[in-house]
Amino acid sequence: MSGVWVFNKNGVMRLVENPYNQSAGDSSESSSSGGNQQQRLRRKILVHLPTNEVVSSYGALERILKGLGWERYYNEDNVDHLLQFHKRTSIDLISLPRDFSKFNSIHMYDIVVKNPNVFHVRDM
Repeated sequence: MSGVWVFNKNGVMRLVENPYNQSAGDSSESSSSGGNQQQRLRRKILVHLPTNEVVSSYGALERILKGLGWERYYNEDNVDHLLQFHKRTSIDLISLPRDFSKFNSIHMYDIVVKNPNVFHVRDM
């Protein structure tokens, strides 16, 4: 994992990815330049370690999570914009944006932390 964890003003922690992971030629721009920073950084992928499968859809992720004891959590307030999973044996909750194109490294690391030795985040 490359980057620094920082707290937002509302107390939520987020990962600020390492600007040195950017492609060559873009170093003149500041690292706080919003959308352009996302394009410069290497894309991350979530890998299921036992099968070495790259998680490329929520269908694949849900299948793996169900096999690990996670269940879909349906909350009427978030049904339009979030997919949520919980385990009956813990207080953990995984919250993901409903649109897979918005699934990013923050969500991937959340899954990795809550499922140790099962998933890994790699640079593409």
